[in-house]
Amino acid sequence: MDRDEKLILITNDDGIGSPGLRAAAEALSALAWVTVVAPREQWSGAGRSLPQMTDGTINIHRHEIGGDHWEVYAVDGSPAQCVQHGILEILPRRPDLVVSGINYGENVGSGVTISGTVGAALEAASFGIPALAVSLETAKEFHLSHSDDIDFSAAAHFTRVFADLLLKARLPADVNVLKVDVPASATAATRWRITRLSLQPYFLPIKPQRDDLSTKAKMDYDRVIGPDLDPDSDVAVLVNLKMVSVTPLSLDLTSRIDLKAWERDLKDLVNG
Repeated sequence: MDRDEKLILITNDDGIGSPGLRAAAEALSALAWVTVVAPREQWSGAGRSLPQMTDGTINIHRHEIGGDHWEVYAVDGSPAQCVQHGILEILPRRPDLVVSGINYGENVGSGVTISGTVGAALEAASFGIPALAVSLETAKEFHLSHSDDIDFSAAAHFTRVFADLLLKARLPADVNVLKVDVPASATAATRWRITRLSLQPYFLPIKPQRDDLSTKAKMDYDRVIGPDLDPDSDVAVLVNLKMVSVTPLSLDLTSRIDLKAWERDLKDLVNG
């Protein structure tokens, strides 16, 4: 790569063979030198986990992306661990941007910390690197798939648009990740809006049906959309308006309250 060329690290949580990952890599190759470092297996729902059962082995594969043959790195590890290996071990220098996605399935509402897509972006942000997490709304049956029936062209367009913005402009001080969710019906002409993270659950767990707790039974989930959505939330903009939701996320999980005032209130309670 050229010494002055921008460098982008791409990862995902659907695994190294995902068409969504290839779509993102092809779209971003017009902007920068792109290196793909992704999990060897499916890691949806991993969040920002760093599991100890992974062994960190890295295998180089050759994938056809955009008509060219790329060397891509398959890691025995979670999405967040892929980011660590990419930054600390594989790339020749720190990347200018980390992109996670394009994910099969939207990541909106109060459960986004479950998402391996978002988790990888948060891991990149912890290194002080701007990060983009991109997800495409799909039917539930595609969430764990590598189906070629999904059209990633619109999501790839918006991946390129927002990656270009992040390469050109610094994020505000309290913004570490841009979370982008693209509706299934989107085209390149679909409008986008800055949103806030909905506090409402979006994917709700479903109790397993079994008579004996020792019987194997995975927790299932279903999509539930509440009636009283904040119109500025990621859920409302994606589901009701069919627009691209762009949500700024912060690594600072501290509640936005007057901390000193609450401390005084608590001490008053303690002291009677």
